[in-house]
Amino acid sequence: MEKIQFSIEIEAPKERIWNTLWEDKTFRDWASIIDEGLYMVGEMKGGKEVQFISSVSGYGVTSLVDKLIVNEFVLFKHMVDTKERGEQKREKEWGGGTESYILKERGDMTTLTVELDVPPEQIKTFKDRLPKALKRVKELAEEHTTTN
Repeated sequence: MEKIQFSIEIEAPKERIWNTLWEDKTFRDWASIIDEGLYMVGEMKGGKEVQFISSVSGYGVTSLVDKLIVNEFVLFKHMVDTKERGEQKREKEWGGGTESYILKERGDMTTLTVELDVPPEQIKTFKDRLPKALKRVKELAEEHTTTN
């Protein structure tokens, strides 16, 4: 696994960005840029398991919400790769890696930083798609801010 990190400045409060990241509708919007049809199943609570699954391929990963500070930080530990909409285990690709989301607010701006372990064969894809996904998070959060 290789660790990669990307950050983006967003003109919105951290609570709005957090909701943009994890509410089902907006999660599906930005996360589909990374993996088409990606959705999340489970509870965003410390110690709970969540699954990230593609509705297109049926492949995904089951992760532990290892550390959680709502509106500020979440650390996922990827435990096992899955297929068939999370029902079966598959060859290890993501298992053992981590993924974190950090929000730091300064005035009207919030920095969103994402750091994750990526399998070698996925590096190019993630270096291309993750910045685009973060740009979409920014658009969604800032759009939501201006419509309120």
